[in-house]
Amino acid sequence: MKKPLFIAACMLLALVVVVPVGVWLFVDANQFRPTLEGMMSDALGRKVSIGNIRVALFSGSIAAENLSIADDPAFGTAPFVTAKSVNVGVDLMSLILSRSLRVQSFRLEQPQVTLWRSPSGGWNFSKLGATAAPQSSPRPQPSVPATAMSVVVQKITIANGRIRVGNLAARDKGRVYEDVDVEVTNLSYTSRFPFHVSAKTPGAGTVTMGGEAGPFNVSDMADMPVRATIDVKHVNLASTGFVDPASGLGGLIDFAGSVVSDGKVVSSKGKLKAANVQLMPGSAPARVPIEVDYAADYTPSAQKGRLTQGDVHIGRALARLTGNYDVHPEMTVVRMKLAGEKMPVTALESALPAIGVTLPAGASLRQGTLDTSLAIDGRIDRLVTAGPLTLSNATIAGFDLGAGLGAVAGFAGLPKSGETSIQTLSARVRLAPDGTQVDDLNLVAPAIGTLSGAGTITPKGAMAFKMTAKLSTSNGVAGSVARAASLGQPANGIPFRIEGTTSKPVFVPDLSRSVTSALKNPDTATKAADFLGGLLKKKK
Repeated sequence: MKKPLFIAACMLLALVVVVPVGVWLFVDANQFRPTLEGMMSDALGRKVSIGNIRVALFSGSIAAENLSIADDPAFGTAPFVTAKSVNVGVDLMSLILSRSLRVQSFRLEQPQVTLWRSPSGGWNFSKLGATAAPQSSPRPQPSVPATAMSVVVQKITIANGRIRVGNLAARDKGRVYEDVDVEVTNLSYTSRFPFHVSAKTPGAGTVTMGGEAGPFNVSDMADMPVRATIDVKHVNLASTGFVDPASGLGGLIDFAGSVVSDGKVVSSKGKLKAANVQLMPGSAPARVPIEVDYAADYTPSAQKGRLTQGDVHIGRALARLTGNYDVHPEMTVVRMKLAGEKMPVTALESALPAIGVTLPAGASLRQGTLDTSLAIDGRIDRLVTAGPLTLSNATIAGFDLGAGLGAVAGFAGLPKSGETSIQTLSARVRLAPDGTQVDDLNLVAPAIGTLSGAGTITPKGAMAFKMTAKLSTSNGVAGSVARAASLGQPANGIPFRIEGTTSKPVFVPDLSRSVTSALKNPDTATKAADFLGGLLKKKK
């Protein structure tokens, strides 16, 4: 009885050890290289080259070295994909018994992928598989050539990849995304197939995307239907390479949403949260997050899109952003409208540094509302924002505008106060990378009077305003105002300038404009000298 058991054990040992070793010794996997290269080349419509191949019996796969997939000739001669190694899962029994190669899966280790966008908006991956001619058989046998399969490969895996994304028109070096992992199952020409993608972005952010894609559009891969969810965390806008560093745009972006494409129109929606936002050169990061609930449509063939919802939340303040955009090869161009009504300025105050505005030291907005309707136009990295704004019933705590007016206020005897109440402040503004232009500025402060004028603010906050003050007569200083009246000042106002910075404004009497106004009437020249002398004596 023991002898038959011993014989059986030896036979089993032979099957487990001797047969695989024999296959390893006598089956030269490199004989399948032309077949494997041909199958992949036919499926992708690109020349595929593979180096040395060996059989990995225990994993049921073929290990290939030095994979290279050619690029679209219109984009250059450098490879589209390179990988030091690729494991090809095969039907091992078919390989051993009939030396028939039946591919079940691909796994690329540490591949290098380069994605280029042409001046016309096309991508170098768009024509992948365009020469393949899938047939309608729903369940082909594995031995059918890949170009005729409904299920081409059961599983494709990319592990620890590196993708460079660039723009041929801009002649840039591209942006590099590291640790790219991709998994595609039941890859098909005729039906949807699931996929999952994750990557680290430039600046240490992360992107994950998962859902279903397909069936293939063999004429243009970029038009393949997709339904997926997207999750973006801590992407540094300035380091993505999509904006010019000189534009001053910056911030950390989080996003959660979805994208649906029927191959012709891409629709997306979700919530975007941006922290430390900067919108102008030299500006400081906003101290409050900005959140946007958005929905948009994009037509790849026309390279045009439409923002159908853009609810911008800054604390309790809400503004609505809508409009259109064009995705040009060099840069996206937008034409948008931003409108907000009765927005509490206490919420907006922390966002002011993003546009280069900083309140005077110790000052804060205690109350008030802002109404605005702004047009936003231009390249995404050179935006120009222009339109009217109106501030109503506001109080600036910790800042005395009357005291800030210095000699002008002292001449009129304006009372000192630890705060400034503003009934209305209206102006037309133009914000651009080169600074802010303010026109038709009109400020009504009951305790002071009316200040009007225009001026500029540089990206670093330097102010240059020409203003006129019509001081209030309700403060019991009629005598002082009467002195100004002798020069016609109540009609024309007292001219002054605002210099310094938004965080430390300096109010200076405008002597040249005072003299010019007074000398228009020779009879007032002497009185003008007395008037200006009074201002100079009171100047601090």
